[in-house]
Order: sequence, then structure tokens, then C-alpha cells
Amino acid sequence: MIYLDNSATTRPHPQVIETVRRAMESYYGNPSSLHHKGAEAENVLKQARKVAAQYLGCKEGEIIFTSGGTESNNTAIKGIAFQYQNRGKHIITTQVEHPAVYDVCKQLEILGFTTTYLPVDKDGRVSVEDVKAAIRPDTILVSIMHVNNELGTIQPIEEIGQWLKQFPKVLFHVDAVQSIGKIPLRIKDSGIDLMSVSAHKFYGPRGTGILYKREGLIIHPLMMGGGQEAGVRSGTENLPAIAGMAKAFRILEEFGSVESIRLQGLNQQLREGIAQIEGCIINTPETGAAPHIMNLSVPGVKAEVLLHALEERGFLISTKSACSSKVNEPSRVLTAIGIQRDCALSSLRVSLGRENTAEDIKQFVSALGECVIQLRSYMK
Repeated sequence: MIYLDNSATTRPHPQVIETVRRAMESYYGNPSSLHHKGAEAENVLKQARKVAAQYLGCKEGEIIFTSGGTESNNTAIKGIAFQYQNRGKHIITTQVEHPAVYDVCKQLEILGFTTTYLPVDKDGRVSVEDVKAAIRPDTILVSIMHVNNELGTIQPIEEIGQWLKQFPKVLFHVDAVQSIGKIPLRIKDSGIDLMSVSAHKFYGPRGTGILYKREGLIIHPLMMGGGQEAGVRSGTENLPAIAGMAKAFRILEEFGSVESIRLQGLNQQLREGIAQIEGCIINTPETGAAPHIMNLSVPGVKAEVLLHALEERGFLISTKSACSSKVNEPSRVLTAIGIQRDCALSSLRVSLGRENTAEDIKQFVSALGECVIQLRSYMK
């Protein structure tokens, strides 16, 4: 099987798996315990925090370990909403956010908050001018993703963050789940107050992630208990997974920008191949997009049917965000960029990863072309 669904989750690196195994076997103490096994576990936790902070370019005390991107997004948005609702109850986000942001804002609306869902252009990119125009006296939070999980579109995070610095009471949250390891983002230079990270998107284990929280910023905790993670996220830390995430960060450092350049080459090969297939439409913008995501449509062919036809030939891809792929409705993201329902319902997402090769792409393009011809012949 050739795995081309790396935006949904990545296959953990063998060294990550070994790190998790070793941590489970040797560092089984509770980091909060006072005996030597607790101290050993606490040292592993401290080292992992140091590694994560070094990679992200922040202070160790600004790292909050969570269970992943969804919890990080919920903690950031609800934490700000509940902590600063006396300032105002207005939130700004976009129409193309991941459900872990979009649905949280919808939930907060039930609790009396208001949300402005900014439109995007045909490439899925939000306008900085629209962000500026949406700011109100009661705005407390702007939440915008760095890389769109369906289209791969990169949002102008640095420009938005720089502009928001003139509004110290408006906080800036960034969902960076799809960008870590692919698109660089300097936290300190981008005016970011909170940022969400998920380990399983960059060859780490599932069930762990990070919420970067700017030093000095107070947010309302969602879970109360033992006061772990500076009181923001109570609960015994998932030490094996956290250690595995730290190892994944180290591996990213080893690869540097070389991997992104390699993925860009594969992406271009994929784009050129798909462009040669009659009836295929590429939805991902040619410029200003991440190197690992390609979204395409085959109007008239159901996405799920095409997905399974490709699976029979040994290729694993997805239809849209894995979190909403079983919902038989057109992608909210594609609808937001003006794609018609029929085209949106036929969309597929190909997402590249470390193990993919040029030969994989060549074989996939060939199989895609064959499947399209075959399925279209059935429809006649």
C-alpha cells in the first residue's frame, strides 16, 4: 500500500516508537510523585519541554502539554472566552477553519458569544483588510489557522499578528497543526499569543500535543484537578507520548528544510500529472500553499467511490478532513471558496509525507487516470 493520507495522520517514525516503548518500560513513575521514579519521570518531562520550546522558538514555561490539536484549540479559544468575557464576547475566525475551531465558536455562540466568520478568496486565503475591518471594541480573540488542512493554503499569519499588536486586549490564536515541520513560523515575530500543535501530524505519537501560551497570559482552565501543566491542563501527563513527541521534534531538526524542499518537488510532480488527466480539477492554489497537501475534484464522480477504487489499486487517500470525512455533505472549506456542490462532493485530498517517493507519485497519477476513465465509462 502507498499511504497518501499524511494530513490525517502520519506513520510514527521508528525512533519515535522506540522512544515511547522505552519511556513506558523505564519511566513509569508519576512525574508528580516525590520518590526517585517520580523524579526520573519529571526529568524526562522537563527535557521534552526543553526540546519542544527550542524547536518552536519559545520559553519552556510557555509549553503546555495536551492530548492533541483538538484539546489545544478548545483550551485556547474557550480559555480566552471564559477568562476575558468581561472585556467582550466577540471572536473573529474564518469560514475555513478546522472543526476543532469552527465548532468551538459555534458552541460559544450558544453561551452568548458572537463570532465573525471571515470569508476567503478563491484560493482559500483570508484578507488582512477583512480582519482589520472586523475588529470591534468588544473583540477579545482572533483565531486563524496557519495552513488549511484541506486545501493547503497558507494564511498571512505574520502580517495579521503584527497588525494586532496595536490591540493588546485582542488575543491571537493560531492553529498550526498542519504546518509544523513543513512551513516555518516564528512565534515571537508573529504576534501570536496561543498556538496549537499535534504530534501525530509530524511522525510523533497520537494522543499528545502542545498549546503554546505566551508568558504572562492567563486563561481559564477547562479541566481542574491536580494542577499539572501550570494549572492550565490538570491530569497526569502522558509521559511516553510526550517523550515520543520530543523525539519527533529532534528528527524534524535533523531534516531541517530539506524535507520541505523534497515535498515541494513531489507536489509539483503530482500537480503536473493530475493536470494531464481529463476531467480532473485541482483546487489547491499553485502558489502560497503548503508542499504536502493537494486537493482535487472529479466532477460527476463520487469521491468515496473514487477513493475506494484507488484503495483497490493500493493507494490510501482521503476525501476531506478526516474529522468530518464520514459526513455526506460537501466540504465547508470548498464551498467557502466558491466551488459548486457537485464539484465539492467529488473532491479528494492527497497528502504527502516523509516516506513517499517520486515513483509513488508516478504510480498514483497512473492509477488515478485509469480509475477516472473507468468510472466515467460506467456512468455513460
